[in-house]
Amino acid sequence: MEVAIRYQQILARFPKKQLLVLGDIMVDEYIWGSVSRLSPEAPVPVVEVKDESFRLGGAGNVAANIHSLGGVATLVGVVGNDPPGERLIHQIEAAGVVIDRTRPTTIKTRVVAGSQQIVRFDRESTADLSKEAADQVLELATERLADADAVLISDYAKGVIGKRVARQILSLARRSQKIIVVDPKVHHFPLYKGATVITPNHHEALAFAHLPAWGQQDLLAVAGRELLQKLEVKAILVTRGEAGMSLFEDGRVTHIPAVAKEVYDVTGAGDTVLAALALAMASGASLREAAVIANHAAGVVVGRAGTATISREELLD
Repeated sequence: MEVAIRYQQILARFPKKQLLVLGDIMVDEYIWGSVSRLSPEAPVPVVEVKDESFRLGGAGNVAANIHSLGGVATLVGVVGNDPPGERLIHQIEAAGVVIDRTRPTTIKTRVVAGSQQIVRFDRESTADLSKEAADQVLELATERLADADAVLISDYAKGVIGKRVARQILSLARRSQKIIVVDPKVHHFPLYKGATVITPNHHEALAFAHLPAWGQQDLLAVAGRELLQKLEVKAILVTRGEAGMSLFEDGRVTHIPAVAKEVYDVTGAGDTVLAALALAMASGASLREAAVIANHAAGVVVGRAGTATISREELLD
């Protein structure tokens, strides 16, 4: 009962917290349909389209999860000067969105028949931002940093988070003693030296340590220790799919079993982990408490089709 009360107290503080989300904003577009025959033109399924949906992805999905959990998210990122970018701007509240005319808005289009994803189309640029766009991102993020209880970086390696942007924001956030939580890509790990927590998946953690991708728990422990030492972070939270999560702190490892009743779609689960973890830490949770909360949040969204969010009431249940 005392544990339940403790988690209730943490979640009750979510609405009072304001988080800055910086990173790669994208569109997760879904084409939903069914398949009953193969094409006579080629050995491919014919999808009879029933519905389409347009959802915030990447850093946008992190912000959407913070909002659905009751917190306040201020989003800073980049979109293209195109119709999807315009639609995103209208959809996002409290955002600092830079429009870059040299690049398209990142769109991931998934064609889903029944419960099976048939194909995915990616329209994107992974080039670094222009100096002008990077200057605007830094200006917007710096303005919003002062009021933030935590800084979240959602790095999908689509060009928004480069060396200059990462180093300046981390330096400012550390000087202001902000919580810094990062979901990074492997080749960007060194950019986040000195963050509070990073949240790689187990493949990324093993790749950074040059260990086999099929590594068992003992190899993951080696990778966790190496990440802690080289990145000088307070903790590493490794997401492990159906195996749950592993939290690495200095001298301590906590393995948290998965709680999902059914895994339907893992798309965007890392965004939910990032949002719930940072909100919980900003609300006074210990690292282990925050990891347990994030694990339960992910356990809900993987049971839903497509990019999804979770409410505070669902998480409390």
